[in-house]
Amino acid sequence: MKVRVLGCSGGIGGRDQRTTALLVDHDILIDAGTGVGDLEYDELLRIDHVFVTHAHLDHIAMIPLLVDTVGEARSMPIVVHGSPETLRILRSHIFNWLVWPDFSSIPDRHNPFLRFQEMRVDETAKLGGGRQIKALPALHTVPAVAYQVSGEGGSLVFSGDTTYSEPLIAAINDIPDLRYLLVETAFPDALHDLALASRHLCPSLLAVFLERIKSNPEVWITHLKPSRAQTTLDEILSYCGRFSPRALYNGLELAL
Repeated sequence: MKVRVLGCSGGIGGRDQRTTALLVDHDILIDAGTGVGDLEYDELLRIDHVFVTHAHLDHIAMIPLLVDTVGEARSMPIVVHGSPETLRILRSHIFNWLVWPDFSSIPDRHNPFLRFQEMRVDETAKLGGGRQIKALPALHTVPAVAYQVSGEGGSLVFSGDTTYSEPLIAAINDIPDLRYLLVETAFPDALHDLALASRHLCPSLLAVFLERIKSNPEVWITHLKPSRAQTTLDEILSYCGRFSPRALYNGLELAL
């Protein structure tokens, strides 16, 4: 199993700034931010599943365009997985015939281009080839989950958007084969209050978060805001713990 980073920025502005999207093998997306738009048509056509961490636009922006682009060329619907609350938001505010057509009823409800699949915390989707994706608890301004992606070579955890979360830390510590931890840090410590208000991490909160992790995964930082990315990263790198976090980047492939 391979996980390829399509986007990992907390904003846009230039070729390197694509919002959150991970491609698992050729057929699974974890979130669908603007990075999905860099895939070729044939690559888009192969995507069968989208696992959504939460309903904020930078994580779901390309789902409507993806379904519109390839829906009629597919024999099966694209399945969007997410918490009941997240899927309710998508139905009510995106696929509502006002912002975008309801592709879960096109061409009809018995043969749609898009299907929604509810997924609660601790539920696991088994996707063939020994691949599993499990929803983990996260804490954000809207209902949110993290995801554990598991293959024969170990597990990866992607935090999605979250602030410090004891339940998420406990879930991470229950994974015996954790190889990679992709964790957000949106703001520098100068914006600590903003991080708290928006339920994101900043370097000081990340340090406390990582101190509680019992295993030794590679730690990759995602969701850096472009205007403060280097400052935030410099503060993260000054963290004097046992981890050496690195900035996630587009095109990185992680093997599981």
